[in-house]
Amino acid sequence: QEQPVESGGGLVQPGGSLTLSCAASERTLATAAVRWFRQPPGKEREFVAAIGWSGGGTTYGESVKGRFTVSRDLENNRVNLQMHSLKPEDTALYLCNLYPAGYWGQGTQVTVSS
Repeated sequence: QEQPVESGGGLVQPGGSLTLSCAASERTLATAAVRWFRQPPGKEREFVAAIGWSGGGTTYGESVKGRFTVSRDLENNRVNLQMHSLKPEDTALYLCNLYPAGYWGQGTQVTVSS
């Protein structure tokens, strides 16, 4: 069992940008689709973005379309989530999920506030 590891969260002002990373072994990422979810305080988990194991297919939640981009960094064995034009409502714990294995990371906190 391999748990992915998220990083890159932090405090950013509205309109700013952050890039999150989900790291796992090369073998694990080669056979897994990677999905990003987020969980705002006191709310349910929400789908953010996903990328297929071949890296060719991506999907996004409606609330982040046009602002977030998910991509594979093959050299560093990670999947990145580039987030632009951040809003206060993007504040959440961002979690990485490996599919179909089902492994979850511990998450990285993103706070958008002035």
